[in-house]
Amino acid sequence: MRDRQLVLGSLAVVLAASGFGLLGVLSRFSYDAGLEPLPFIAWRGAVGFLVVLVVIGARTRSGVRVVDPRSLSRDDRLALVLVGMSAIGLNLGMFIAFDLATIAIVLLAFYTYPALVALVAVALGHERLDATGWAALALSLGGMVLVVAGGIQAGDTAAIQPLGVLLGLAAAGCQVVFVTTTRGRYRSVPSEQVMAWQLILVTLACGAISLLAGERLGEPLANGRLFGLVILTGIFAAGLPSILFLVGIRAIGGTRAGILMLIEPLVGVTLAAALLGEALRPIQVVGGGAILGAALLLQRTRSGAGASSLETLEPAGVPAREGT
Repeated sequence: MRDRQLVLGSLAVVLAASGFGLLGVLSRFSYDAGLEPLPFIAWRGAVGFLVVLVVIGARTRSGVRVVDPRSLSRDDRLALVLVGMSAIGLNLGMFIAFDLATIAIVLLAFYTYPALVALVAVALGHERLDATGWAALALSLGGMVLVVAGGIQAGDTAAIQPLGVLLGLAAAGCQVVFVTTTRGRYRSVPSEQVMAWQLILVTLACGAISLLAGERLGEPLANGRLFGLVILTGIFAAGLPSILFLVGIRAIGGTRAGILMLIEPLVGVTLAAALLGEALRPIQVVGGGAILGAALLLQRTRSGAGASSLETLEPAGVPAREGT
């Protein structure tokens, strides 16, 4: 049923957002333990890739074939390359921006992407939002601004660097490309296989750049605490949420998925308050309530695609008996 698809797809996105919300705290702990941003991205991607391989193996045993990208149409192959490049650009943009401007300012720039996704989807005719959907988008964006802006200290405004803001916006643009492209291309490729390609590309690119920059890529191998942190990050803030995010996009569409992903900064700010001593302000609590209210409001809308079972949430790919 449509309602079941909407609920399960929304749950997948909420879980993905919660996983990605761990990233701020885990990255801070990793940096404090001696790891630099680019090696952190590379390790996160590598561990996440291994997690996805386990999922691929489990799905293969249940009858799902590993899809050879060469068997796809030319347009789908180009789309896979495009989303891979967007994933690399997103990671580089965000983590370089974090080094130039305050995290809160970068997040404000990056989380313009749900609105951009909605505008692109409407412009391309992929989706239509009713009045309730637009209200949920406005409410969630407003709540995100309150959550993030509430964490900016009085002296932080001096740390606003134009290049950092531009990189945050560039990362948002990369996310729009990812969401928009994965919504309608390579539907025969299961989500975990799509994400495996993206994670390995990010790992190789950021690992190579890290080595060229002379950064200590092997640091986690000599530091037990740091090794534990990157393993935890790769599993719960890369591999699993990456799969769930793509499953959610395919189930409920890029616009609704983008709106629900605004739960991510709420999770990140809350964890920072609990684990890093960054106290929540009343305005952030109000913003969090607005984001959650938007998520509830969004459940009143209906997915445009029909669905009768969980199968519609995730394309099973070509059965093993038909492939090589």
